[in-house]
Formats: sequence, structure tokens, C-alpha cells
Amino acid sequence: GASMQTAGSAPSLSRSLAGGLTALGLSLDAGQRERLIAFLLLLARWNRAYNLTAVRDPAEMVPRHLLDSLTLCPYLFGPTVLDLGTGAGLPGIPLAIAQPSRRFVLLDSHGKKVRFVRQVVLELGLENAAAVQARMESYLPREKFATIVSRAVTSLADLSRVAGPLLARPGRLLVMKGRYPAEEIAALADREALTHRLRVPFLDGERHLIEIRFD
Repeated sequence: GASMQTAGSAPSLSRSLAGGLTALGLSLDAGQRERLIAFLLLLARWNRAYNLTAVRDPAEMVPRHLLDSLTLCPYLFGPTVLDLGTGAGLPGIPLAIAQPSRRFVLLDSHGKKVRFVRQVVLELGLENAAAVQARMESYLPREKFATIVSRAVTSLADLSRVAGPLLARPGRLLVMKGRYPAEEIAALADREALTHRLRVPFLDGERHLIEIRFD
């Protein structure tokens, strides 16, 4: 009905995004905010055909995809960032829009997801982001990354093992999780994990960022 359209319209998405950015203490210019909304509208459109995300409603995508991704901004380290298992471009695309001075590689093994992310990069003119199709275990970049981020479901131990050879030293692995993953942290035999409790505006439920430092 009509109310659904207004909830998913660009002006109402922009208002919701602006409130969330204020709550996160992030100041993005009008162009960056427009790109974030354009990304959501592209995601909603492609989602109907490609099933890229379980979140169907663009209004719900603002906190669950945009704001959730942007909570990582203060933790990024160094000039280059790899998003491992980017899926529909999360958290890499919102971070690349918010942090134009860093370079981002968005890696996924699924062709249709990488095609979508490439299209986003193209349509939004994101010069600091590139999509790559490869399995994380077999990816061989030309240079190592200062930060690796992941919102993927793989365990911390697995991610740490894959990230190790891809990270510069010093480097940071930043893994987004819901509840505090006590068992996964215990399974990290050789690495210390720092835990940050994330507060995502308009979103209930626990979010944690696990930071593993490679020095």
C-alpha cells in the first residue's frame, strides 16, 4: 500500500540514515549520504531477482545494512581494506563510501553477488573500491592489506587462518558477530582478541566486533 512506499522512499530513507549517522557521531556529506541511499535502492531492486539479502524492506536495510556496517569506521586501520565474503557488498560498500581515502577490495566467491557489487561500484562511481571473485582460501593479492573486515558466518579461527597471509604487519582483522562468541574466542589458540560492543541505532539485539591484531 501507500504507507509501504513512503517507508521505502528516498526522502524517508535519508531521514532515517541522517538520524543514525548523528547517533554514530559520523558526519558524511550530502554526496556520501546520497550514495548510501542509492546503494540501498539498487540492493532492493536486484534483490527481487537475485535474492542477495534476506532483508526485503529498504527501511529495514538502513539500520541492518548501512548503520551496522558503518559502526566499523572508527576501527579501520591503514590505507587498504579487504572485505572477506562481502556478499551484497557488506560492510565494504558503505565503508568505501564513508572512507574515500582508503582503498577497498570486496571479495566473494559467488558470481551473482560479485556482479551486483561490480554494478554498484560502477553506478556509484566508487573509485576506491573493486570487486573480486575468488575463494578466500585461494585469493592471492598483489599486496597485503592493513585491515580485513568480515561480516561472514565463518568461525573466528577459520577467518584468522585465512586472513593471516593476506594481512600486512601490523594489521587488523575485524569480524562482526551478533552475540558474544565465547567459544570461538576460546578456540583462537595463538591470537588475542579484543572485543568491542557495538550499538547500532534503531536496532535491538547484541552486536560485537572482534578485533584480532597481527603485529
